[in-house]
Amino acid sequence: MRTRRFGRTGWQVSEIGYGMWGMGGWTGSDDDESLASLHRAIELGCTFFDTAWVYGQGRSEKLLGRTLRSHPDAQLIVATKIPPKNMRWPALADYRVEDTYPPGHIREYTEKSLENLGVDSIDLQQFHVWSDAWADDDGWKRAIDDLRTAGLVRSVGISINRREATNVVRALETGLIDSVQVVYNIFDQAPEDELFPYCRAHDIAVIARVPFDEGSLTGTLTPGSRWPEGDYRNLYFTPDNLKQTLPRVERLEPLVPEGMDLPELALRFILEHPAVSTVIPGMRRTRNVERNLAVSDGEPLSPRLRDALRQHRWDRPASLSP
Repeated sequence: MRTRRFGRTGWQVSEIGYGMWGMGGWTGSDDDESLASLHRAIELGCTFFDTAWVYGQGRSEKLLGRTLRSHPDAQLIVATKIPPKNMRWPALADYRVEDTYPPGHIREYTEKSLENLGVDSIDLQQFHVWSDAWADDDGWKRAIDDLRTAGLVRSVGISINRREATNVVRALETGLIDSVQVVYNIFDQAPEDELFPYCRAHDIAVIARVPFDEGSLTGTLTPGSRWPEGDYRNLYFTPDNLKQTLPRVERLEPLVPEGMDLPELALRFILEHPAVSTVIPGMRRTRNVERNLAVSDGEPLSPRLRDALRQHRWDRPASLSP
């Protein structure tokens, strides 16, 4: 497993991390299978694990906590997220900061996550939603300063609304934010325009999330794809979205080199960008852990293939989903 520097923190983290939403908030999750997958990831050199309180209301955090206790000597980086007080995703500019991230709420959910994880300090505590309309508020700034001073968190990040890559720059300008988590994949390339250059110039770490576009870039979806009631993918892949997405995936398939599949190509595309500190595919099964982590071999894409993939950029409007 190759590592990359995580911005100004100076940490060396695995360039392929572990996204834990699926094992806490998607249907079909099995805790024993999830734990086996987490253990296997550590065996293969994964050191960055991203969870959130809202992933099963602490379920995902508790699974990670059990894993940490099974590997006391492993040098792992734990990232989690504070849900907005109004529990609404994504953040809209007209939401008041008092209704999303008042200081007491930031402290309360950090303490909940500490208990779920079974740790004394969270390596990376993140705001799970964000609007730069809140950037000038002193309340959240004091709250994270207090958390740092108390040693409850080591660094602070922001998870950016889907397809709103610049709706964080004012917060970054405060100098209080160490990392950003942003949707970045073959289709969603907009972060390259402004966000990535800003992060590189200011030594801010970048966590690339949703590398497979919620599953379309695995090449497994069909016009009849449906999920159980309550599964997030039903909200994302509406009939209209699915209808628009599948032809774009089909146009990508001829570009997949021999001996490679589409998910591997999707991960390799992301790792090509030097601004990316780590990418966090969601994984619930050991076979997916082994396949995804194997991509960290340092083999670059050919310039011709990389340029061809850039032609598949798809600038969609900001989504009403998280």
